[in-house]
Amino acid sequence: MALREIVRFGEDVLRKKCREVTNFDEKLGILLDDMTETLLSADGVGLAAPQVGLLRRAVVIDIRDGKGTIELVNPVIIEQSGIQSGNEGCLSAPGEWCEVERPMKVKVKAFDRHGNEFVVKGEGLLARAICHECDHLEGILFTDRVKQVIPKRVEGIK
Repeated sequence: MALREIVRFGEDVLRKKCREVTNFDEKLGILLDDMTETLLSADGVGLAAPQVGLLRRAVVIDIRDGKGTIELVNPVIIEQSGIQSGNEGCLSAPGEWCEVERPMKVKVKAFDRHGNEFVVKGEGLLARAICHECDHLEGILFTDRVKQVIPKRVEGIK
């Protein structure tokens, strides 16, 4: 496994729609492993392939709930319900926080690294992370969904 460089806002790759993964091979496994290591090293919740410069429909999510990392290849949100509003950030925009509305619950269909289809249900933070990372695969950034910008805290000012 290796750490990958996280692409920052302003890079063209973050605004492009990703291609479906068609080869479920060792190369995909290496990508997912590297993305997981990069995510955990950066202390993030989710990471999408375009954030490491690759236009592939792959994401990793770990909300630190003790259940480990979820790998979603070619994810498609098939159900959503409810509304939650909360602060959201992104590893591609360190220090930026915005209030964003997302569904409270989602159901996503995806494939694992071996090409096996499965369904994941997410609620709360997991639903937020799934939506955020799936947006990355479409070239949509969380700042496109801003409800309210959260001002940066300046040291020494209360």
